[in-house]
Amino acid sequence: MLLTPGEVSRRTGVAVSALHFYESKGLISSTRNGGNQRRYSRNVLRYVAIIKIAQRIGIPLATIADALAVLPEGGNITARQWQQLSSRWRDELERRIHTLEQLRDELDGCIGCGCLSRKDCPLRNPNDALGQQGTGARLLEE
Repeated sequence: MLLTPGEVSRRTGVAVSALHFYESKGLISSTRNGGNQRRYSRNVLRYVAIIKIAQRIGIPLATIADALAVLPEGGNITARQWQQLSSRWRDELERRIHTLEQLRDELDGCIGCGCLSRKDCPLRNPNDALGQQGTGARLLEE
């Protein structure tokens, strides 16, 4: 059974324009009927759910596309395939969690650190490491 973009939108909570965008990025695919209207297979519902889950945890669309590209085109995703797919994102998610926990735990130190002095900030410039690289602005994120 093929679904219209409106049906997919209603069932997934994703705007039709977002479906078109996902399709333009190669995340999902559709066919065209005799009137040149898009039609989606039912498995697109699962793909959209995966895309939304991945976006919710902050995975970039390009990374999602890479992960989905290894799956068979138009097929249902098995539990094993989902496990392989999700394990690709687990390390990234753990890194993000660690970073957020570190930010949370060091945030109280910001109250008295004097960020405006730009000399010592446990979050942005621990031990004035950037100052040791010379004067002027430095890239703070790796």
